Amino acid sequence: MKSWAALAAASLLAGSALAQTSASVDRYIHAGSLLDRPGQAPRGASTIAVKDGTIIGVYDGHVMPLGQAPVIDLKDKTVLPGLIDSHVHLGSDRAGQEGLLAGFTESKELGAYEALWNAHKTLMAGFTTVRNLGDDGATLALREAIARGWAVGPRIVDAGRSISTTSGHMDRRLGVVEDLHAAINTENLCDGPAECRKAVRNQVARGVDVIKIATTGGVNSRIGAGLGKQMFDDEAQAIVETARLYGKKVAVHAHGADGVALALKMGADSIEHGTLMDDATIAQFARSRAYYVPTLSTVNGYLERIAKDPNAYPPAVRAKIDWRISITGKALEKAVPAGVKVAFGTDAGVSKHGRNADEFELMVKHGMTPMQAIVAATTNAADLLGLAKDVGSIEPGKSADIIAVSGDPLKDVRVLKSVGFVMRAGVVHKGG
Repeated sequence: MKSWAALAAASLLAGSALAQTSASVDRYIHAGSLLDRPGQAPRGASTIAVKDGTIIGVYDGHVMPLGQAPVIDLKDKTVLPGLIDSHVHLGSDRAGQEGLLAGFTESKELGAYEALWNAHKTLMAGFTTVRNLGDDGATLALREAIARGWAVGPRIVDAGRSISTTSGHMDRRLGVVEDLHAAINTENLCDGPAECRKAVRNQVARGVDVIKIATTGGVNSRIGAGLGKQMFDDEAQAIVETARLYGKKVAVHAHGADGVALALKMGADSIEHGTLMDDATIAQFARSRAYYVPTLSTVNGYLERIAKDPNAYPPAVRAKIDWRISITGKALEKAVPAGVKVAFGTDAGVSKHGRNADEFELMVKHGMTPMQAIVAATTNAADLLGLAKDVGSIEPGKSADIIAVSGDPLKDVRVLKSVGFVMRAGVVHKGG
């Protein structure tokens, strides 16, 4: 433990540094405990200086700054970087039959407000950045509105419409009578390399940040075609190569081991779900540069909807849901000790928006330490999203995305379900 003299000297040095910058600081934050760089030991009492939405200094001790800038008192809180959810669907908080019906009875304009509502819930939960992996386009517009300051929500990395083969997981015609198929957009569907290249280019033209594809079937697909591979090698290769041509990363929905292996072989940046990975696939994953995004909390959404309405999902989907609930977390239990890199993602929209932090408890239940889970939601997720220079830690030069909780999340990760303070880009949205 540092002596009183050492602490006093550190405080004086920090005060000197703050005095030199006090004229250019908007506000200061006094933290009780500061996990500024997840993966490293937390600091004790600390002061963070913020200017124009950017962190310009982090100092030991609760130093009283010179000048008129206000001080946010979080001396009884644990302060962390804003959290990052690498897999959300902001466009809806409804699923199953309810979600299908809404798609045919509610306007796109109303859907845009639903995306905004979900974004607000997500931000209030302490998630200051998200990667939105597929909807009809409302979130692309919301991304721009938030960036311009026209709307309040997390920073958004957006995939536009997710891509799959015809009758694949992203074919929205599945389960819909044929007479209505003509009204459903199919620009995201592709069969053969040429069509798959065009499908990527269609999304690039819309202004997406990342390309999302499905190499396997899905739990929510309204077709009894299983969860194995549903894309040929040349189709997946065409998608990844075209995405790279335009400087885009590729996120891959894959449950079956064969679809995961295909995606890794083609150089995917992340595997979403990865539910059925075997030992060989785990070893392939560990050798790759890809991240695993487990999305464990989907099971919470399923359980809640089924408890409310046993017929919330059609029989072909319900059978897959029951299987998904029974197997959730087993792949993560293998992946962590094998050295697979993990990024936090919930699949919110299947699970509930604003409840993103439920994922932490499941990650710890299935083999991660609280620190590993927090790293997954900060530095790892920032790296996956290509935003490591801007977010993921509390360091000078990075965006002032900062949250605070009561208690110690390294001892009980569940405290992250109750975030009391949220700042994004220097603006306080909750607490303070």
